[in-house]
Amino acid sequence: MKKLKFLIVFLIIISVTGCGCNKKENKDLEKPKKEEKVEEKIEVKEEKKINIINENSNSRPYAVVINNINVARKAQTGISDAQVVYEFLTEGGITRFLAIYKDKDTSQIGTVRSARHNFLDIAFEYDAILVHFGGSTYAYNDIKSTKINNIDGMTSSSFWRENPYKLASEHTAYTSLVKLKKETKKYNNTTNTKWPLIYSNEEVNLEGSDANDVSIPFSNYTKNSYKYDKENKVYKRYVNGKAHVDMKTKKQYTFKNIIIAKMSWKMTDSNYYLDIKDVGSGSGYYITNGKAIEITWSKSNRKAQTVYKDKNGNIIKLNDGNTFIELQPTNQKTTIK
Repeated sequence: MKKLKFLIVFLIIISVTGCGCNKKENKDLEKPKKEEKVEEKIEVKEEKKINIINENSNSRPYAVVINNINVARKAQTGISDAQVVYEFLTEGGITRFLAIYKDKDTSQIGTVRSARHNFLDIAFEYDAILVHFGGSTYAYNDIKSTKINNIDGMTSSSFWRENPYKLASEHTAYTSLVKLKKETKKYNNTTNTKWPLIYSNEEVNLEGSDANDVSIPFSNYTKNSYKYDKENKVYKRYVNGKAHVDMKTKKQYTFKNIIIAKMSWKMTDSNYYLDIKDVGSGSGYYITNGKAIEITWSKSNRKAQTVYKDKNGNIIKLNDGNTFIELQPTNQKTTIK
């Protein structure tokens, strides 16, 4: 009898506890599973920055007049640091450069020569400080009347003489941006003027004609040419058939972009200096990455920025690199192959 009672109690306990376990398991089964959060990763493509200049910088550039007479060309140095180089026809069929430097600390630039009044027209476009060693009567008159900020080697201590090739003294003056920056503390060294050239942050490949060999004569005395280096995507510069080489680095000058602006000129009242017609409009070419297109240029007044457009009227965008702008006389023929 006792055994029977014990068995009945035991079965009751098991049935009660067993039901409890099943209820717990059922409740667990009935609970909806938590949804796993899937995080979507959105790729933010960082915009490629321009390297040739700091577009956020408001520091003023320097526009340095550089000698390019045949006998002194071998003494040139520091040109490869310039973001932009302009070439002007001057008296006697020779040319001179105006090299534009922004946010650079180039230790030697030269040889520095005297200014011509047309050089101011380009310096104004950048709100640049003009650097020269002397000048024509017309240049000095315009420097005085326009009050352009300038550093003149005739009165400045920011220049020195160096003559490894035993040249005449007028071909031996050099300067450095370190020295110039110390002297130009007397000027306002910031500017609100935007850089006049527009660069693309993507590679520019023109839909134009082939431009592997480019000939840009200025006179019987000065004939420039460029050969395209396909591997490095730059143009190697030559003058009168010889490689144009830096005195210090011994490297040939190369440029990513070439702009040719065809300009007419006339003699000044002195019947010696030239007056280049860089205000107005004209035709030209833009050359980069082995291709060339026809362009137009226009400049509304001497302090305005020159605007370069393609045949469809769009302002051209340059590849991210240094640029040589040839202000070629209209009576000289450009050859592009």
